[in-house]
Parts: sequence; structure tokens; C-alpha cells
Amino acid sequence: MSVQPETNDRTAMRVHPELVPAFEALPRISDPYEDIEAARAGFHELLAAFPADRTGVCSERFDIPRTGGGAPADGGTLTVEVYRPEGAVGADPGAAQGADPGAGGHGDAAERTGSARNARSTGRAGNVLPAVLHFHGGGFALGRALPGQDRVAIELCRTLPAVIITVEYRLAPEHRYPAAVEDCYLALEWVAGRAAELGIDPARIAVAGKSAGGGLSAAVALMARDRGGPRLACQSLCVPDLDDRVGADATVDKAADKAADEAAETERALDARVLNGRGVRSSWQHYLPEGMTEAEAYAAPARATELSGLPPAHVLVCDLDPMREAGLAYARRLMDAGVPVTVRNVPGAWHGFELYAPDTRVAKEMTAHWTGQLRAALHPASPAVV
Repeated sequence: MSVQPETNDRTAMRVHPELVPAFEALPRISDPYEDIEAARAGFHELLAAFPADRTGVCSERFDIPRTGGGAPADGGTLTVEVYRPEGAVGADPGAAQGADPGAGGHGDAAERTGSARNARSTGRAGNVLPAVLHFHGGGFALGRALPGQDRVAIELCRTLPAVIITVEYRLAPEHRYPAAVEDCYLALEWVAGRAAELGIDPARIAVAGKSAGGGLSAAVALMARDRGGPRLACQSLCVPDLDDRVGADATVDKAADKAADEAAETERALDARVLNGRGVRSSWQHYLPEGMTEAEAYAAPARATELSGLPPAHVLVCDLDPMREAGLAYARRLMDAGVPVTVRNVPGAWHGFELYAPDTRVAKEMTAHWTGQLRAALHPASPAVV
């Protein structure tokens, strides 16, 4: 006899009415760290069964050597994939980088993904696109798309429009902090340094990500400020994983009793079918180096003590997400530091709900708001002529 997961009535009562059918059909969450390789394989099998629609989009892959700066020089390379609208203007990065063997394409030109060479021209001045470095989610341990199949990148590429760079950062637990965030920052430097060849406006580069990718986006923004690196147009933090204290005995903000009480109530309301604090805590335990008792700011941006001088931010959170209070607290601290911030909360939604209910109005509105904020930041309206 199979045992059905026990539903927590408090969770069900708080779920948005439109999302109730998807919530009731949710499977019990299993611990991916019990067999991380199997979890990754299962995820990729699912992706392969439903290939992305690449209509109107082309892409190509590049390997970047991990040398210099803060990136550990392990002799390996970081792979990024550059997605762009077909026909977008820009020089061929592979040709432009011929003098730099470490920055060339992934293999020779014939091996590049898509029809990028045919979609490019040698460029006309002023006809360039903004860029978004997209860092995938997955608890710092999985979530990497198949080559040429990153659905988020493809959709952003079409709808913004923009050049989208996906970053195949090293994954935990094999590669713990700071491997992932250093890879992401290396990708930012690479993109900014080759903006002309990539057909990118260097004044309109953003970082964006969901969950762990949102945390990495916030961390890269901190690194760029502190290291005097590329100037970012915005940081888009969607249900971001920002604080290693979520799910631990310590509250997100010990001084904020109300916020702590709300976070505790949310945790009590969550059942085994949606992400709860225990799940968040598990991902941090596998991401942070063994023996690190307090995360550094580049690992957990909520630990940062100085937030002034950061790029404008968009923070999106969900009601039933155990990371909601940490996200809202970070947004408020950014505001207090003088950073322009927009915030949106999705009522009655759990972490990752849009994957299970993509056709609902709630999910479509969330996606439209997220992409709309990025579009507004990267395609600002021209000032009115007086």
C-alpha cells in the first residue's frame, strides 16, 4: 500500500485559489543530495524529453580559461553560451578574439551552436543590444540547461530583446563556495571586455537569476562594486537565495521580531511537497566550505554590511517561500542604502510554482512582471523633449 504525503492544512489554506490544482498534484520532494548525479541525470532526461523552441534565436558556446583575478586557476575552463535574436547586428566574437586563444569559441567555428555566424554581420555603429548574464537556479547543485536549450534565456532573448549569456558555473557539492560565484564574476568580466565583438552595449549589462541564481546575481553585483569591475545596469533577483541563516536556529534578522514570527509561521505551514527551510538549509550545507561557520557576503549577500553603490535592483518573492523574508529584508536594506529597488510579492505561491502551473494567470503575470522590469531597465524610455 502506497503512503500518500500528508497535506498540511495551513499550507493549503494559504495557496492561491488558481494554484490549488497544481498544489494538490505536487509530488513529495526528495533530497537531491542523496544521489546528486542521479538527480542531475533525471533533470537532464526531463529536459531532453521536451526540447525548447529556438525559433528566432541562435546561440554559440565559448570556453573561458580560469586564470587571474579571483578565479581559482585549476587549469579548467568556464563554458558560457551566448543567445541572441537571429539577425542581430554584431561582429563574430570568434574572429575578433583570434589573437586570444583563451577567449575563442567552443571548438572551431563549425562546432558552434545554432546559426550564429549567418545571423551576424560585421556591425553598424549604434545598433547594439543590452545583455543579461543569466545564472540558473538549482540550489547551487543542479539546474544547468542542455546546450542551446536554456528556456529562460531563449524567452528573454526574444521578449526583451537582448543578448543573454548563460553561465555553466561549477556545481556543489563537488565545487563549494567560492567556485560558482567566481565563475559568474569571470563571465561578467569576459562579457564586458568583449562587448563590441558580441554586439553588446557595455552601459546596459544586467545580472539576473532565480533562486540560487538570484543569490549569485546579488553576489556578483557586490563583487563588481568592490573590485571596481564592470558597471551593471541592474540586478534582477527572482525568489533569491540570499541568506544561509534561513532554516537555521538564527533568524534572518533578530531585531525584527515580526519578520521572524512571520518566517517561523511560514515554515510551520509548509509540508513535504514544497521547498521549506530544511531544504534551504541543506543546500547551504552542501554549498559552503566545510567548517565555515558564518558565510561571507559573496556567498550569502544578506551578510553584506554595506549595500550602498550597488546597481538598481528588482526583487521578486513568493508568499509560501521560506526565503521570502530574507528577500524582503535585503530589498529594504538596499532601499535604506539609497539603491533604487522595485519589489513584488506573488500571493499564495510557493517557490518554483511556475514550473508546475505555467499556464495559470498567476504564473504568467509573475513572468510578465519579471521580464517587464528587466526590459524597463535595459531599454529605458527616451526623455521627453520639452
